[in-house]
Amino acid sequence: MDINYGKKKAVALSSILAGVALTGAKFAVGLLTGSMGILSEAVHSLLDLAAAVMTYFAVKFGGRPADECHLYGHGKIESVSALVETGLLFITGVLIVYEAVLRLIHQNVEIDATWYAFAVIVFSIIVDFSRSRALRRVAKETNSQALEADALHFSSDIYSSAAVLAGLVFVRFGIIWADAVAAIAVAVFISLAGYCLGKRTIDVLVDRAPEGIADRAREIAGSVEGVARINRVRARPLGPNIFIEISIAISRKYSTYGAQEIIRLVQDKIKLDMAGAEVVVQAESIQLDSETIVEKVQALAAKHNLVAHDVVADKLDDKQYISYDLEAPDALTIKEAHDLATLIEEEIKAELGEGVELNSHIEPLKNEAVLSSNVSREELQKVLEALNKTDEEVGEISDVHNVLVRKIGEKYFVSFHCLALADISLEKVHDVTSRFEYLMKEKMAEIKRVVIHVEPK
Repeated sequence: MDINYGKKKAVALSSILAGVALTGAKFAVGLLTGSMGILSEAVHSLLDLAAAVMTYFAVKFGGRPADECHLYGHGKIESVSALVETGLLFITGVLIVYEAVLRLIHQNVEIDATWYAFAVIVFSIIVDFSRSRALRRVAKETNSQALEADALHFSSDIYSSAAVLAGLVFVRFGIIWADAVAAIAVAVFISLAGYCLGKRTIDVLVDRAPEGIADRAREIAGSVEGVARINRVRARPLGPNIFIEISIAISRKYSTYGAQEIIRLVQDKIKLDMAGAEVVVQAESIQLDSETIVEKVQALAAKHNLVAHDVVADKLDDKQYISYDLEAPDALTIKEAHDLATLIEEEIKAELGEGVELNSHIEPLKNEAVLSSNVSREELQKVLEALNKTDEEVGEISDVHNVLVRKIGEKYFVSFHCLALADISLEKVHDVTSRFEYLMKEKMAEIKRVVIHVEPK
């Protein structure tokens, strides 16, 4: 069981017990003394008891997880409970004022300001103070609107009880009408509490976002690397939780996996900053002004689920030339692959202008693993001879090791590790390994591919 759920139920149940004790004591003393102020307080406590019962059940059922009928959970049960409590507060305030005005007009009620009348009010203040502190603490810890409403009830009782206590003091000195005035003061406190509670509850029910939440979510999302723009932020409270929907824009150069990583970072950072936040992030791919020619080509190829690599852009006599290798599924016919390459060329020209000269080399891409086989000792020896001869010709790499030769159909696939000086540029190393592969294929036509893993010395 969630520890917060247990805390909320326990403090709500203790409020019910306190409400029973206070209501019973105030009604008994109010009837014995005839004090309108104490009877008003008894009605107030009865209202608090009803509110505490509603709070208990709101906490109990509002803590249930989301289901197929309540996709956002049951958190608004707490808000509905608080709204009902608001209505009860105003109704009680009106009734108390009505009875108090009648007493002020007729002034035919005898009031006995006994010691136990004072005692029950002092006892009420002590209990109300204790309960309001406990409820407010747990409400803050669990972000519970229902417990916050209950805490407001008990804290308002303190002020209304103080008004009744003052009225009893005046009655003791023979000023009987002070009791009715104290009752009106109680009604005023009840109405103020109802207004505050009702305003907050209605804000929740109409999905008004908590002050500053949307701006804070926007600020956090904007700080995540890769987020180019914040399109929209929407937030709404639901019980103890806050639901945040945010739409962001990211560069189209990111792969699907890269985009998902940015989305996850946005969600995690907002949740870390805002307790109880449920975050949904939508991402839109856009073209950035800072996008390079290489990124444009790769992005437009990825749009059609193709891979563009070895993109080279150069200028000659004020004319732009772009060449690249395009990997297309090997199951395609040459016409299908060529049509795709032509479509990508048209999209590149649409962005860069018709004057650009494009040249693409289409390579087959195998989307599924194929079965390979071991080579014979004679075949292995033949491949190693070609490798050793090439190693003698290419001086920039050394210490060839971890050689692996396998066969797919009638073609050989060779891979090995080697060493190169640590300060050689990556471009230089790539040129060396490309030359190494070319020379090996020249010596042995059956070699399909050579994969070279270079490690720094």
